[in-house]
Amino acid sequence: MRLLLLACLRAQTGNATTAARIQNHLHAAGHTCVLKDAFMYQSPTEIATLISTDKFDAALAIHLYKGGRLLQGSTVPFGIIFGGTDVNEDIKCEEKCRVMGAVLGEARFVVAFTMKMKELAAAEWPDARKKIHVQTQGIKTTPSETFDWYRFLQNAGIPTDNGSLHMFLLICGLRRVKDPLYLVEAFSDWHRKDPSVHLGIIGPVVDPLFTSEVKEKIKRAPGVHLLQEMPQDDLHAAMKRCFAVVNSSISEGMSAAILEAMDLDVPVLARNIPGNAAIIKHKETGLLFSNPQEFVVLSQSLMNDPIMEREIVTKAKDYVKKHHSWEGERKAYQKLVLRLQ
Repeated sequence: MRLLLLACLRAQTGNATTAARIQNHLHAAGHTCVLKDAFMYQSPTEIATLISTDKFDAALAIHLYKGGRLLQGSTVPFGIIFGGTDVNEDIKCEEKCRVMGAVLGEARFVVAFTMKMKELAAAEWPDARKKIHVQTQGIKTTPSETFDWYRFLQNAGIPTDNGSLHMFLLICGLRRVKDPLYLVEAFSDWHRKDPSVHLGIIGPVVDPLFTSEVKEKIKRAPGVHLLQEMPQDDLHAAMKRCFAVVNSSISEGMSAAILEAMDLDVPVLARNIPGNAAIIKHKETGLLFSNPQEFVVLSQSLMNDPIMEREIVTKAKDYVKKHHSWEGERKAYQKLVLRLQ
């Protein structure tokens, strides 16, 4: 089959990473899957033209609103993969909710990353319940062998002569829903007392106006650094060298960065929100915090208790192997796509 896959394709964002994985799974089954950036199109009419011109047999969209709205009234069968903010945030907006309901009515199948996401959607659109399949994200990490950690630290202006560096990494697209500034003040205060701790924030500029706000705030926050974006395999290598990976989002579908950290044997500290609590069991596979002060307290306990750190990392790795198998995800999409024939 010749498939169109619509997603928000900004480099290094969660939806873009998911799109690339799904494309890979479908290519492996002998289909042709063409990725297109949903932001490049304004209306379903443009997509209808693209579908007939490029002779697509079927379509997929990641994010029920951003991608799905473009498939409304589609002439070819299509499936939807929830993005996260569609079910968590856009559902609160009446107009978006109406459009998403219409798209769900037409879709052959829908994929939710978590049971919680399925339940949220089914509560809003009961008729779609039978169409919604829960398929967790499959994770595969590829840390670069040639990554230069010391140059990375130097570029960030982090002293490398300090023997006891504790580097925390927050990986997110720079936009409000990811709330990268949530921990900045508390972290900076902690850094003043303990200069060994540093927080690096890394990710693509999604909202330019908000990014300038982030830059301004970080300028006045010792111990916090805005880092240059880097290729996925370098990022995985950097994560591996960090003390912990951090997530401070207001809302998440399912954070691939958290799962990748677990796969790379790196402890995770994440804000206690439904999307994160769905994949982290507090003090078992990671640590969940409800405010910046609690983040600092939990980080200190992790630094002072290598046995707890070891146990968390081991259980987290087992969890990812068991519940986020890349092969399992591959089989699921290869099977689901047959419904579009």
